[in-house]
Amino acid sequence: MTGEGLAVVTGASSGIGEALARRLAESDRDLILVARTGHRLARLAEELAKANGIEAGILVADLETPEGREAVFAETEGAGKAVELLVNAAGFGLNGPEVELPLDRVLGMLQLNVVATAELTHRFLVGMRARRAGAILNVASTAAFLPMPYFAAYAASKAFVLSFSHALHEEAKQDGVTVTCLCPGYTKTNFHSVAGMRGAEATPFPEMTPDAVAKIGLEALRKKKAYVVTHPLDRAWIASGCLVPRWVPVKLAAAIFSRTRLPK
Repeated sequence: MTGEGLAVVTGASSGIGEALARRLAESDRDLILVARTGHRLARLAEELAKANGIEAGILVADLETPEGREAVFAETEGAGKAVELLVNAAGFGLNGPEVELPLDRVLGMLQLNVVATAELTHRFLVGMRARRAGAILNVASTAAFLPMPYFAAYAASKAFVLSFSHALHEEAKQDGVTVTCLCPGYTKTNFHSVAGMRGAEATPFPEMTPDAVAKIGLEALRKKKAYVVTHPLDRAWIASGCLVPRWVPVKLAAAIFSRTRLPK
């Protein structure tokens, strides 16, 4: 293991998770990459190991299930491998009226976005606290800051991640552990296709690259921030939402996201 210690990255096969894994590898972190798509993980792990002289292992696991979440812990702390950094980047969204979304997909999303983040954070935090060292980076979204019609369950799941992470930031710093929440807006990933929606071009919001988001997130973690919103324009609308009645940004969100769903 390198001097930087072992990092576990969930959702590492694509998007922001992959970008975070790449940047951690470049900083000499040994990695365990977690996702459901084994072939992508294997290719990425081999590439990062060769390019950066690190150890990069993979774990194929479905974090929507208790067995998948248990496997992540069992293969690391449970096997005597101390984890110094946990990155919870696995997650997805669903766009559309709640009553028209498949219930099994909604519940699966909540298992991944909420339960997996909470369970893995709790489990790894115990060991970090005992060692009085470690860090956790949880990936939320700008959707965490207000209710979003046509993104109702997704926005609520990310609101949980932000609130949970911010509270733990205050608790854990007394034990030498940093918990930071990364809140990106629109990012050039496959999020939109999975969510069944059009991309940033259908909205007034700015779009960033996964690498730019990853860089900002890891810098915020290094600076021991509670959370970070990645784009200044997103920070602006979030701040302005605090200056008007709560129903105003909700109405605006409804007007925007009611039109972003891809036709069936």
